[in-house]
Amino acid sequence: MSTGVRYPIRTALRKPRRLRRRLVTVRLVQECTFAAPDDYPPAGARIRCPEDVFARMAPYVGRELAEAFWILPLDSQSNVCVVGPVVITRGILNASLVHPREVFHAAIEAHAAGMILVHNHPSGDPTPSAEDRAVTKQLVEAGKLLDIPVYDHVIVGGSRHFSFADAGLM
Repeated sequence: MSTGVRYPIRTALRKPRRLRRRLVTVRLVQECTFAAPDDYPPAGARIRCPEDVFARMAPYVGRELAEAFWILPLDSQSNVCVVGPVVITRGILNASLVHPREVFHAAIEAHAAGMILVHNHPSGDPTPSAEDRAVTKQLVEAGKLLDIPVYDHVIVGGSRHFSFADAGLM
């Protein structure tokens, strides 16, 4: 026997369907393509240095208004995998939450033999923050466990970039 109170449905008091409040949800199903600049590296170009990463990522970074985090999944010959840059997360103006689970899930799906981490600083200053250093250390350690090495973490800020590998922080 139920002790709860039952409420009768009063159809006479219900608002007509056209007067009910509607809630809307928006989901991004697919991102659009955009034209590559004339000087964009060709599809089979190898990644040899942070400048190559910067050249490949500049068009993507230039389209972002907030901080975003990508991986460049690499094959065994240091070529970018067919999927190209993979966006892991987009954040707010000056932060982006990154967790190893999402990063390595994307790397495994891309059949990556290694990867390069990339994120932007919308402020234009590519100097790494304490959080950037901590995330990089965490991802490098996770990469060692999974045998997917993290070769570099490049921060792009405006027309400048910062490489953790070049700075000896990897």
